[in-house]
Amino acid sequence: MEMSDIQKILEECEFFKGLDRQQIESIAPICRACRYEAGAVIYQQGGLGEDLYIVVEGPVVLERAVRVGARHGSVAVAMLGRGKIFGGWSTLLDERHTLMLSAVCRKPAVLVVLKGADLRRLMTSDIRLGFAVLERLCFLLRERLQLALGAIETL
Repeated sequence: MEMSDIQKILEECEFFKGLDRQQIESIAPICRACRYEAGAVIYQQGGLGEDLYIVVEGPVVLERAVRVGARHGSVAVAMLGRGKIFGGWSTLLDERHTLMLSAVCRKPAVLVVLKGADLRRLMTSDIRLGFAVLERLCFLLRERLQLALGAIETL
């Protein structure tokens, strides 16, 4: 995937949409494209998260393993498509992140991956970028919390 392709993906991503060209150009070099087969587990609940992922192609399901009394299974919290972002958010705060969900590809998928620590370095060196990213993070986490609470209500 070319750098111009990654820049376009960042510009269209829910999380980075609205950043100026210079900010997008500063983020693109820390990104890489990865392909996943159908059924691939991108990460497992309880693992340590260091990366953020942007969906380019293919649906990704975020699910939570739950135990209610003797019953246990998993609950789909969200189905994410093109332009959606997910991953280890605490790395943006320079903290270890224990993943609270699993991420699974339902079909073959292409994702853009970036290390949270690398994005944090950019955020601390450019305060305007840092504020913009943290502001978007607040809105995104609110949305994901609402999805999680909605999933719990289906139990």
